[in-house]
Amino acid sequence: MKSLRWLCSSVLVLSFVPSLASADEPSLPKWAKRRVDEGLLKPLAAMEEKNSRFSRSRPPPRERRARVTQSTATLDNKGQKFVPFAVDVRFGSSEWRENDLVGCVYAGTGALFVKSGDSYRPAAFLLGKDVEPVAGACEAAPARS
Repeated sequence: MKSLRWLCSSVLVLSFVPSLASADEPSLPKWAKRRVDEGLLKPLAAMEEKNSRFSRSRPPPRERRARVTQSTATLDNKGQKFVPFAVDVRFGSSEWRENDLVGCVYAGTGALFVKSGDSYRPAAFLLGKDVEPVAGACEAAPARS
């Protein structure tokens, strides 16, 4: 009788506990956007606050927004999943200028890459780090037949 009472109370308690799997696994596009916001846009804004207003470089945009440009992950040549993104900017009260930055975020590691010329570099490149382009980054693997 005690075991039946214990089982019923356990089932009752567990029915009030939310599913941890669904709560802790955000969708990939939401995760990727949050990763770009935290790993790229916030550090860029913080770096620009420190820069002189009398610099000859382009003035910082008033606003930036990250967009995930694909709802599913793509596999690269190494079999790693990545999600492409774009960063739009707005200067003053002008219209949004789309695709000011384009890149990808890797699902397994959270590594961020941005396009520079014809290649992709780690996003730390935009923050002043001297990093080399990474061959094959953000490039989809050829379709298999």
